[in-house]
Amino acid sequence: MASRLLYLARHGEQDRPEAGGDTGLSERGRRQASLLAERLRGTPFAAVHHGPARRAVETAKLVAAALPGVPVHVSESVGDHLPHDTDPTDLPPAYADFLAAFTERERADGPRRTAEAVARFATSPAEGDVRELVITHNFLIAWLVRHALEAPERRWLGLNHHNCGLTVIRYGAGGPPSLIAHNDVAHLSSELRATGLPPDYRI
Repeated sequence: MASRLLYLARHGEQDRPEAGGDTGLSERGRRQASLLAERLRGTPFAAVHHGPARRAVETAKLVAAALPGVPVHVSESVGDHLPHDTDPTDLPPAYADFLAAFTERERADGPRRTAEAVARFATSPAEGDVRELVITHNFLIAWLVRHALEAPERRWLGLNHHNCGLTVIRYGAGGPPSLIAHNDVAHLSSELRATGLPPDYRI
């Protein structure tokens, strides 16, 4: 029976996120990515996919070095974007304020790109067993976990993932998705794990 094992990893820690702009990885982020690479070394991936932000590009490059011969693809659909234009009614004030900061364009473009990612990755393949790695951002991982669990749409909020944490979802024909692993950081030493929520969920 055909199945897809979708490995999802958040990028490594961003360098100077408070400065704004598209900065790459910090030294800590590079260490996180290198340990993720060792964790995944030898996994028979069909492909590695990543978003266009520098922190995702640099994470993918470090991980791909441990996966010789595996093709690497950049995709806007797995970039850093708002996954759903969530109604803030009855949400905690912090979430409502957070959502209000997005522009109309972001509230339109983000869900469209997320739908593209779901259509591409959150499905069983036509045949065979496929493993793919997507190096992306907190929002998309949260949305795909919510989608796999068939949870209410607003439940992507509050799902926060460690930098270089690993989530695995299995999609098989004839049954619902299975969440195999969520935010697994066994490959990271304690000092490389997040100690709290970032001030901006998009980092």
